[in-house]
Amino acid sequence: MRKKKPLPLLENIEITAVAAEGNALARVDDKVVFVPYVVPGDIVDIQVKRKKHSYMEGVAVKFHKKSELRAQPFCKYYGICGGCKWQCLKYEEQLKAKQQQVVDNLTRIGKVDLPSVSPILGSEKTQCYRNKLEFGFSNKRWLTEEEVATNVVYDQMNAVGFHINGAFDKILDIDECFLMDDINNRLRNTIRDYALAHQLSFYDIRQHQGLLRDMMIRTSNTTELMLLLQVQIDSEDDKIQLEGLLGYLEKTFPEITSLLYVDNHKFNDTFGDQEVVVFKGKDHIFEEMEGLKFKVGAKSFYQTNTEQAYNLYKVARDFARLSGHELVYDLYTGTGTIANFVAHQAQKVIGIEYVPEAIVDARKNSEINGIDNTLFFAGDMKDILNKEFINTYGRPDVIITDPPRAGMHTDVVNTILFASPERIVYVSCNPATQARDLQLLDKDYKVTAVQPVDMFPHTHHVENVVLLEKREVIG
Repeated sequence: MRKKKPLPLLENIEITAVAAEGNALARVDDKVVFVPYVVPGDIVDIQVKRKKHSYMEGVAVKFHKKSELRAQPFCKYYGICGGCKWQCLKYEEQLKAKQQQVVDNLTRIGKVDLPSVSPILGSEKTQCYRNKLEFGFSNKRWLTEEEVATNVVYDQMNAVGFHINGAFDKILDIDECFLMDDINNRLRNTIRDYALAHQLSFYDIRQHQGLLRDMMIRTSNTTELMLLLQVQIDSEDDKIQLEGLLGYLEKTFPEITSLLYVDNHKFNDTFGDQEVVVFKGKDHIFEEMEGLKFKVGAKSFYQTNTEQAYNLYKVARDFARLSGHELVYDLYTGTGTIANFVAHQAQKVIGIEYVPEAIVDARKNSEINGIDNTLFFAGDMKDILNKEFINTYGRPDVIITDPPRAGMHTDVVNTILFASPERIVYVSCNPATQARDLQLLDKDYKVTAVQPVDMFPHTHHVENVVLLEKREVIG
């Protein structure tokens, strides 16, 4: 067999820019080198881990000079967990990089004429900003390089924490996370301690067995708290053990207002098609925004940064420029947050969403807030939003669309063009697919405003709101 050439060590290399997926990059000869956990201005030795024709991937193994743009990471799992990769980059520099990411995507992919892009709206909170977290359970704990080097044989390998990238069956056991306030740590650590003390089984993804599979925590600005456990009950003993754990949590954490579980026997942890069982309290919590209350269930989508969600929706509402006489379509409406948020400034708002449970919540949100000028439909967007729908319910004056990361289906884009609203407000969590869709709309619509919003500090993710206005027909 032909021996593989050893991958090179690149010495004294300057990191020159921020790159995609939370990495940074350097240039060596004619190749780009992608490196995580470094920032522009660092001078490092890079051990190449992967080499392709036009690029390489590597890791920094020695620092010769540390950049003035560096910040001290605050999490002890930084570099292991795989999340919050930009902790090493000062927050103001993160915002610059996200701003540039939006500009680059809209110009290079969208290739449309742009106005000046407004300065990104940064998050006031850069820690403990999330209202939702999920942690996995596994009987195969991820061992760090230091732990492996000790050759210690551990008594047990159970873990609750985050999945490790590239190791689908491994979980990094954590006892402290700064993404949510301290309740996430107290809940997770208490559940782990109880499970170990009472010998509850942790999930084995390869064998598809084990009681504890996943946990989800939701907090809200109304001080309500939801905890949902995903379990796999294979015996009467499993059921008794689960009830013991839930009863213990009920007594230990009286602040839990919604204690739920899902008995999931599927080979993945998605539970949109599973029954959610209420052990204590309600099946939902509430969020508030400008005096409006929004019901959030276990399956509901709600922006995970509550404070920045408010800023995002204010931008969308401002871009819509509603006077009270408009018919508004809110596409991918979720639980109707945007629809209900703008309803008092519109004549009528029609929301469409794929998840039926979300539409039930959207209607309930209108009812709770005394809003009677909304109408909601559940189903696949490309199937519901068609010419017949437009002809039945009317041509919208304004369309607000907030699609998933994949962007909008071409059938949806074509129906929007057929509907021919005066304005389109496009809210996106992925400026790359947003740019693609803007190109499809460019013949009939001109981009007149762009506002990036940072929802996720210390990550490369960025939200972006674009206003498109109908072009004047000449001749």
